[in-house]
Amino acid sequence: MKKVLVLLSLIFALLNASELKFATQKNVGELNPHLYSPNEMFAQNMVYEGFVAYSEDNKIIPALATSWDISKDGLVYTFYLRKGVKFSNGEDFNANVVKANFDAIFANKQRHISFALVRAFDRLEVVDDYTVKIHLKHIYEPTLRELSLIRPFRFIAPSAMIDGNTKDGIKAAIGTGKWIFVDTKLGVYDKFKKNENYWEEKAKVDDILCKVIPDPSTRVIALKTGEIDYVYGMGAIGLEDFVNFKDTEFKTIISEPLSTVLIALNTGANVTKDIKLRKALNMAIDKDAISKYVFYGTQKRADFFYPENVPNGKIDRKAYEYNPKKAQKMLIDNGYKLGKDKMLYKDNKPLEIRLSFIGTNAEHKAIAEVMQSQLRQIGINLILNADESTIFYKRQRTGEFDMTFNETWGAPYEPEIFMASMIAPSHADYMAQKGLKQKALIDSNIEKIAQTMDNEEKIKLAKEILTILHDEAVYIPIVYTTNKGVASPKIKGYKSSILKYAIPFDDIEFEK
Repeated sequence: MKKVLVLLSLIFALLNASELKFATQKNVGELNPHLYSPNEMFAQNMVYEGFVAYSEDNKIIPALATSWDISKDGLVYTFYLRKGVKFSNGEDFNANVVKANFDAIFANKQRHISFALVRAFDRLEVVDDYTVKIHLKHIYEPTLRELSLIRPFRFIAPSAMIDGNTKDGIKAAIGTGKWIFVDTKLGVYDKFKKNENYWEEKAKVDDILCKVIPDPSTRVIALKTGEIDYVYGMGAIGLEDFVNFKDTEFKTIISEPLSTVLIALNTGANVTKDIKLRKALNMAIDKDAISKYVFYGTQKRADFFYPENVPNGKIDRKAYEYNPKKAQKMLIDNGYKLGKDKMLYKDNKPLEIRLSFIGTNAEHKAIAEVMQSQLRQIGINLILNADESTIFYKRQRTGEFDMTFNETWGAPYEPEIFMASMIAPSHADYMAQKGLKQKALIDSNIEKIAQTMDNEEKIKLAKEILTILHDEAVYIPIVYTTNKGVASPKIKGYKSSILKYAIPFDDIEFEK
């Protein structure tokens, strides 16, 4: 009789199991939390946790550390680890696990060198089984925020590492998170199941099946036929299709501004080193038209480096006005002449500027084509370099661009952690700013921001950096990005996140 009852309970559980079918563009990868490409960050966030997390109201909250202390000199962070936490394979989480993970991360230090915390890190001390201390070489105020990032400071079970390291991959994606990575089929799906032994509130659906559907139009059909229940994220669905789902039984959601799409102008290049040209370019681009015709109004025009919801991101400046006639006059007053072809020339040379973007990025391609048309109206020939991704990023590292697409990282990176990357020569921001006489000041301010615990001083330093970048017209802000989602009428509890690379699955459930 007992066996019959057990069998019936298993059958009942199977019949009532819930599986959320979610569309992805590609497989999520091996999910190594200590490396980057080709892992999908949303999936890493599902499986792995760090000391702390970043909340939807912009606060640092406990995760695998229940609390922490910061020494008076700001150089030592003591973390008190959560007891009783187990990895999904049953291994205990403790201080030795933390040490093994930090050893693995710093064995591959150069890969993470753009993170200021990596540069500031001195050593990790194990105090006891559930207490560790991070010692820094110098004060780095955003330490807790950087530890909340999806990578690299997340913890993997030591047994899942290859020879105690994660440099060359991992044996299995074994974390402490709400979800367990259980199965994958290349080009078809990735499957996650709810972690029944999770230390906090568990997810509301039992499984998530991430179906690989690369084509956005095919995802629309899959939604309508019930093959999938949900899509979410940048580029997850065509913008026209997204708009068409409004006022139907399907539910659409759109996030608050997450980051900024920018055009970085090379201040050291032959053409764009001219500040008057950079200012004219800022005045010649109709961002409202880009918002309307490229993004169907789902991403609003950007006038500044950051949207207003970014802490310490606001400056006391007016936006560059859209005024193509004034922009053209500014260039003519600067020595350019209009030819019979209505194009601008100086010293018998046409005004030509090259814009680099990844050729497979449809949104950037559309923006580039609109900009090309708009700049032609004032006599500028914008040459579009539709690069393969490796060439695109090589140009950014070497500074071989006049203009290039760039994007901020969003919470919790902004502004200090993102600004810290501006010091690294491997980034477009460094190369774009390199020709500025104030570059040394910018870099100095960035270092000072990271090394002060005084919030008022941080605000002052960040504002000075952003004001210089605005006054020098180093960037053309285009639009503020958003994540968009479409949900089947069968589900509820879906929502957007302030975190650009996270997908809030935990409260989703099926309608009764």
